[in-house]
Amino acid sequence: MKLWDKGSTPDKQMDLFTVGNDRELDQVLVEYDLKASRAHAEMLGKIGILDSAETEAIVKELDQMLEEARSGDFPIEEPFEDMHSKIEYELTERIGEAGKKIHTARSRNDQILVALQLYLKDTLVDFKTQTRDLFDLLLNLAEAHKEILLPGYTHLQVAMPSSFGLWFSAYAESLVDDTYFLRAAYRVADQNPLGSAAGYGSSFPIDRDFTTSRMGFATQKYNVVAAQMGRGKVEKATAMAMASLAGTLGKMAMDICLYLSQNFAFISFPDELTTGSSIMPHKKNPDLFELVRAKCNVIQGLPNQLALLTTNLTSGYHRDMQLTKALLLPAVEQLRACLEILTSSLGRIRINHDILDDPKYDYLFSVDSLDAMVQQGIPFREAYRRMADMIEAGDFRPDKSLQHTHTGSLGNLCLEEIRNKMEHAWDKE
Repeated sequence: MKLWDKGSTPDKQMDLFTVGNDRELDQVLVEYDLKASRAHAEMLGKIGILDSAETEAIVKELDQMLEEARSGDFPIEEPFEDMHSKIEYELTERIGEAGKKIHTARSRNDQILVALQLYLKDTLVDFKTQTRDLFDLLLNLAEAHKEILLPGYTHLQVAMPSSFGLWFSAYAESLVDDTYFLRAAYRVADQNPLGSAAGYGSSFPIDRDFTTSRMGFATQKYNVVAAQMGRGKVEKATAMAMASLAGTLGKMAMDICLYLSQNFAFISFPDELTTGSSIMPHKKNPDLFELVRAKCNVIQGLPNQLALLTTNLTSGYHRDMQLTKALLLPAVEQLRACLEILTSSLGRIRINHDILDDPKYDYLFSVDSLDAMVQQGIPFREAYRRMADMIEAGDFRPDKSLQHTHTGSLGNLCLEEIRNKMEHAWDKE
């Protein structure tokens, strides 16, 4: 069944090419199309397009289909082009001619817009919740291990002292930035496009305020052309937030892979979180974290993919937009999985407490020793030269008693301030 069917039989090859994998992707979105259809039906009843009996019958069946969709018992089979045609067909089969009225005053264009935006609102809330769970874990790990020193690197060369407290809380505070992006994307998605129809509105006296309220949108896209122009933009806004979050997760996964290697051995995980080699019996590979890194790298390319897909399109709908679903929906599931696996595995991390006992890390303390000379009145450039000479001569003996007290340093992690920052980012929409 096709909503645009005029009685002719479409070319089979054309049909396969244009439908693509829409049926599979729409299984993710069908719950939201049903919710939007329910609000639309109630609005049609409110303005007299449907009588009360028709409205009641349609709403009842849409509610039943929603239950079926949530339980996985509402398949979109091959005869149907998409979720929209499946829903209209089922309504007509279940209640008769009244089911054919559900498409009044709307188009597939605003149907997919509203379903996608309802889906993205829920998705972004889920991402915020998962991000907060990881944030809380990282701050707890920072508190538990704040006294354990860790080498800091620049250019992958031993640089200055760090700590596990500093490392864990650095990623926690980075997640605050990602939460800002998620919040911004949510605001873009939280605008009702239903009622824009094919992009130019309708001659029916529809009540867009009613559907906006009924579906829980904060506001609506008032201009109907602007609503259609939102297709692609809302996906890109979400993709930018996802890319920011993926960047944080991917960088941490790379740190973990590095710190797990025998050359570093800063951390370890239980054997069940590593994999073996088909030829080397001693191997404990960090496949889990390598895959997080790889998946997050791919997700960071998503905004660019969407930009390339939607660049140079005029206002109004284009079929190109269909492909945004194929890029965005699988990426959502990948990012969800990365957040879940990283949070669950980090809860089982094991920390090496004696890393800096190795003499190769003695030079980590050269800057602190230099600073001590400056505090005794020696000009910085002169102290720098003396320290360099001591290192060159092999006479440097580190003083490992650190005095880092300023805001955000390893002696003053400001964990409570970071937590308060996340509270603000989390609560304020």
